[in-house]
Amino acid sequence: MPDLIAPLKTVTFTVTNVPKRPAERKTILRLMRMQPQIRRGLKNLARRRRQHDNVPIRHGGKIWIIRAKATRLANVEPGATFTLTLTPQIIPDLKSVERYLKAQPAR
Repeated sequence: MPDLIAPLKTVTFTVTNVPKRPAERKTILRLMRMQPQIRRGLKNLARRRRQHDNVPIRHGGKIWIIRAKATRLANVEPGATFTLTLTPQIIPDLKSVERYLKAQPAR
């Protein structure tokens, strides 16, 4: 995997097993959310929540907003794949969780 992890390469990662530590799971989830299609979907869902799903109610003379929960588009589970164009900023994150990921050159 070290030969594949270099800046400006596009690499497909597959989760081989789920880490036990929550910090490592969150790191993999953060990397998965960096995919362009996931980012686009999260942006569209956030706009929908802001415009339609949040419910304003009057409580004590004030307007309170009951906010809808954010939708999860990526899950850390064995077999989940994601493709990233590597930048120097995310390489340390990848190296910290590389034992849980299998890397292949993107097609």
